[in-house]
Amino acid sequence: MSSDCIFCKIINGEIPSSKILETSNVYAFMDISPLSVGHCLFVPKKHSITAHTTDDDTLSEILILMKKVAIAAGFETYNILQNNGEIAHQAVLHTHFHLIPKNSNDDGLIIDWRPKEVQDIETIRDKILNNLVL
Repeated sequence: MSSDCIFCKIINGEIPSSKILETSNVYAFMDISPLSVGHCLFVPKKHSITAHTTDDDTLSEILILMKKVAIAAGFETYNILQNNGEIAHQAVLHTHFHLIPKNSNDDGLIIDWRPKEVQDIETIRDKILNNLVL
């Protein structure tokens, strides 16, 4: 736990939240600044900052729990959003996943996708293949 982390404070009960569920590894609650009705957050109880610093079991559990909540809520269309680092729009530096229902074309997450021309895609692919640990 990080003493100055808002999500750690929510998990510890120091800040109130509208809790959806809690397991030994994961805490899920409604977002207080939702992009749509039903927008909720899933956070590891053990403080980490990015997905790649979060243990694999917790990451797996989060995805399974998100699926169960989406089914329970009757979400037919939704986005799952997870940002890593401030430049990637991570506002709270505690790993977290957003489950954001799409109820119409103009609510929920709006994505401004800007494809880039990549000259040497094989170089990054080779780097991945050379360093990948499964």
